[in-house]
Amino acid sequence: YQQQRLEMFLLKVAALVVVLGSAVALPSDLYGAQPVYKDETIPYNYAYGVKDDYAGTDFGHNEDSDGNAVKGSYNVALPDGRIQTVNYVADHYNGYQAQVSYKGEAQYPHEYGPAVTFKPQQYQPSYQPQPSYQ
Repeated sequence: YQQQRLEMFLLKVAALVVVLGSAVALPSDLYGAQPVYKDETIPYNYAYGVKDDYAGTDFGHNEDSDGNAVKGSYNVALPDGRIQTVNYVADHYNGYQAQVSYKGEAQYPHEYGPAVTFKPQQYQPSYQPQPSYQ
């Protein structure tokens, strides 16, 4: 009987050692905040413009950044004939601040021409495929 009690006691001690050992081995803060690594600020600038008379598109954009603040402008030719320009500045302190201006007077024609429509072309394959089940 004492042999069984001794074995049971040793089994309980072994289980306690395993539980305490695994608790000590775990990190103390499993769900804590991860370290934050700030990205390096990289200055950049770019500009582009598109003017396609056939499609009627005319717009552009330019932007400069010192890595902290961004400054730029974009413009677009509106359907009423005016040009809309947006000058903006954005930073982490003040957010996005834009100034919108328009150049020209809006023009609204009294008569409109016929609607532009395109007639689909007849489908003709560029090659004659061979059947795969020969």
